[in-house]
Amino acid sequence: MFNHLHNRWNRPNGYRHVFAISLPLVASMGTITLMQFTDRVFLANYSVEAITAALPAGVLSFTLISFFMGVAGYTNSFVAQYTGARIMDRVGAAIWQGIYFALFAAIFLALFCLVSHHLFTLIGHSPDVRLLEIAYFNILTLGAGLVVLSSVLSCFYTGRGLTWTVMWVHLAGAALNIPLDYCLINGVGPLPALGIVGAGIATVSASALINLIFIFLIFNRHNRHLFGTWKNRFFDGDLFGRLMRYGLPSGAQFFLEIFGFAFFIQMLGRLGNLELAATNIVLSIESIAFLPVFGFHIGTMTLVGQAIGNGQPEDAVCATTSSLHIAMAYMSFMMVIFVFFPEPLLNLFRNDHIDPALTQQIMDLGIVLLRFVAVFCLFDAMNLVFSGALKGAGDTQFIMWTIAALSCGVMIVPVYLAVEVFKTGIYMAWTLVTFYVATLGIAFYLRYRHGKWKQMRIIEASPIIREPLASSPR
Repeated sequence: MFNHLHNRWNRPNGYRHVFAISLPLVASMGTITLMQFTDRVFLANYSVEAITAALPAGVLSFTLISFFMGVAGYTNSFVAQYTGARIMDRVGAAIWQGIYFALFAAIFLALFCLVSHHLFTLIGHSPDVRLLEIAYFNILTLGAGLVVLSSVLSCFYTGRGLTWTVMWVHLAGAALNIPLDYCLINGVGPLPALGIVGAGIATVSASALINLIFIFLIFNRHNRHLFGTWKNRFFDGDLFGRLMRYGLPSGAQFFLEIFGFAFFIQMLGRLGNLELAATNIVLSIESIAFLPVFGFHIGTMTLVGQAIGNGQPEDAVCATTSSLHIAMAYMSFMMVIFVFFPEPLLNLFRNDHIDPALTQQIMDLGIVLLRFVAVFCLFDAMNLVFSGALKGAGDTQFIMWTIAALSCGVMIVPVYLAVEVFKTGIYMAWTLVTFYVATLGIAFYLRYRHGKWKQMRIIEASPIIREPLASSPR
């Protein structure tokens, strides 16, 4: 067994190669997790209404953004396959088509501020929570175009496997976000205490900084010459059409997955503020497990895309297997933490300024809910790794229809019936979510084993020129 692990560590697309590509992405996702986590810890210590409003409003905003992020992020597969095929001049063209899409997304998403009051009235949370939800949602949505744009710009590096740059850029965003978050929420020095509004302003400010850094890097002289990042700025109808052909299903898949969880959170809000607050806290903790493994999802997508572009699908199989082993090991570790050591994580959200009895009720319920998270952790690893492999090759239609069917049939409709019709309560709702994640992981595994993805390709079938790979990461 040791020899097998040693060989897989050193071979191309083995453990070391996957770590080299994915660990910076894990750090980037960890940075995003840290920003969200500290944001909610600050809000939990500010007021119970603020933490109760933060996740529903944040999730609804992210649900609306998710479709556009999914489409924009699929630029990664084009960059990866062009890199694998060594058609470097087309990398810049692919990035620009994503930029045009991001500009459209920014305008469209900003319009949701006009109907935010009606959206949260429809959701039906208590009036004091609703006002905070609307304020937070409006700020995040006005800055949503920055999130979509950064998804495109980061693909210039992730698609080529130069993920350390992405990590450092996101660390710079966190270095601004976290202290600004604390200062604007609580009021430090001349800054006013803005509560949840301050949290939103800090988040948008960090997104703006991330984009500015990416723009400065991508359009330097080296990248303009080698990848055509300026000369290929014109709209390319054929390339944009292919981005939409493969990216729209990817965006729909991402939207449906996020929408299912957003619906789940909003439905639990109908059970009461206690159930909603406990769910918000547990899902914030769950992000510690999910978002780092999402880094391996992007890493798998990149390595599979490069292998397919280079005409070597077996290299893609090796990369996927290596990613799966690493993701399962990490999720197993987190599963042990969630089952046996939940209190230290939950205590980070303890608020000494509210009724101690209510706080203890939230903590006790959180311990039980973390056990549900522990059950679906391993299936989530399968979901992320195998869907990353399928997306890297271009099998986005299957992913979209699978998530559409399972999200509606296994989670959304059953959760609605459980909460509204049969009144079975919070534990049945969490059982349904656990079953949903498990079915996703199994479905993507079976599709991956079928092997149809190995014959897919999203870039031009007959490239005109193949250029040498970039000699230095810029």
